[in-house]
Amino acid sequence: MNTERRHFLRQLTCVLPGLAALAQTTSAHAQQRAGQPPPAHDMSAMPPTWMGSELIVQVLYPGFTALDLIGPHYFLSSLMGAKVLLAARTKDLVSSDAGVKIMPDITFAECPEKIDLLCVPGGTTGTLAAMQDKETMDFIRRAGASARVVSSVCTGSLILGAAGLLKGRKATSHWLVKDLLPNFGAIPSDDRVVEDGRVITAAGVTAGMDFGLHMSLKWRDREYTDCLALLAEYDPHPPTTAGDPAKAPAHSRQLMVDMLAGFHQKVEAVSKGG
Repeated sequence: MNTERRHFLRQLTCVLPGLAALAQTTSAHAQQRAGQPPPAHDMSAMPPTWMGSELIVQVLYPGFTALDLIGPHYFLSSLMGAKVLLAARTKDLVSSDAGVKIMPDITFAECPEKIDLLCVPGGTTGTLAAMQDKETMDFIRRAGASARVVSSVCTGSLILGAAGLLKGRKATSHWLVKDLLPNFGAIPSDDRVVEDGRVITAAGVTAGMDFGLHMSLKWRDREYTDCLALLAEYDPHPPTTAGDPAKAPAHSRQLMVDMLAGFHQKVEAVSKGG
């Protein structure tokens, strides 16, 4: 194997801890069968920018949307050296709006004082309940005040807004409630991922994956991010363009507006102090 190819393979196996561990385990088993000691993993080819030490906290609350959490988690947990913790009021299983149950790592009270990233997922009735839950909102305010970066996916930005963390900031949310952001002092943006100072918000649900790659590009580099996207085979080609509200058929858009009109009204009332 020539030097260039060996260098490339070393870099590739350094991109994700999971791949590196798999390659090392396979090699070790092969060498053990041959009576040879397993080699140490060669990390010499890894650019120094690929290793970090970030502490990332994703918030769990009853009724969150699972993909809002899992989408970015896939990429955030693939940042070498980073640690991702799931925080909730208690360590009991937390059920998503679709019934997916997630086990928290820590309680709000156990969350370290200094974290690098706070990420809040969205939902509908669960999000509305979280906005009105004192313990959850106290934690968001406390952690958000000290976090290096504060972020949200989908309607999670409503929670940030209710915590007073979006005042004077450009932000986005799910298209159904984006018009309510000014009620929290935010400036609505049509961008899929919006970064304004230390606040980063992502649009509806699937935009959380874009946010995860955004953080990889921000905290690692382009090559690392390209490898993450390639491993995830993140190259969406949906069978419909209706995912963009500007391209969705008018009747489909109106159907969703009507279906969630009650949620919109309740969020509006909360945002106005009702």
